[in-house]
Amino acid sequence: MSAPTANTLAEGLRPLIDDPRNAAIFCDIDGTLAPIVDRPERSRVGKGVPVLLSRLGRRYGCVACVSGRAATEARRLVGVGSIAYVGSHGAEVMHAGHAQPQVLDAFAGWEGRTRAFVRDREHEPAFKQLRIRLEDKGPIKAFHWRGSPDEDAAETLLQGVAREAETAGLMVHWGRKVLEVRPAVPIGKGQAVRALIERATVRAALYGGDDVTDLDAFDALDTLVAERALDHAVRVGVRSAEGPAAIIERADLAVEGVPGFIEVLAFLAEH
Repeated sequence: MSAPTANTLAEGLRPLIDDPRNAAIFCDIDGTLAPIVDRPERSRVGKGVPVLLSRLGRRYGCVACVSGRAATEARRLVGVGSIAYVGSHGAEVMHAGHAQPQVLDAFAGWEGRTRAFVRDREHEPAFKQLRIRLEDKGPIKAFHWRGSPDEDAAETLLQGVAREAETAGLMVHWGRKVLEVRPAVPIGKGQAVRALIERATVRAALYGGDDVTDLDAFDALDTLVAERALDHAVRVGVRSAEGPAAIIERADLAVEGVPGFIEVLAFLAEH
């Protein structure tokens, strides 16, 4: 797929460029603002990304990064305090300029149960042998197997963990070589995107993402347009080797990887 031309970008992004104060920009982080890496703690956004987001935050009605990471971790990674952050796939919202996120009460109350569940398993010999790593996201606990010496065996082991989690009354979510054990509370990036749009009272919104969880945000934009709460929605699909085909199939604008999405942000900042 060739990169979008300047004319394609201008046409696709026109609803935002024409009235930026009444428009919102939302974007995933890992795989969209930062390349996917073998360990989450090694992730980095490009050095020009914080500057772009700061500029956009001053010009647009709402700018937010939407992540599966904890909101505080997402802000640390991106490094811009003047925009909003959605963390834990929608369970946390940190508004621009705030020091702490707002967390769903029902969600936070489950942290002890998810912690106890993973504590009983993370020190098992098989986890160490397969180099399965645990990421603590507060109430969400994530098992990563990217880079395992036997990724197939690691995934098979975690399939058993997923069944045990569901039997224990927890929810599970499969990502790109990651299994998340979650509280049994419905959450989604779309819920948080909708709340931020309603709070900002914007009439146009863009969402950029590369993974399955980002489709929930696409759904939210579609619903808001259908309800006439938004006049325009722009879904930007970030192509990647491991991403779902639906991200590109449903996109209004498709780009190649992180560099392609950064070009979209730069275009918005410059026009």
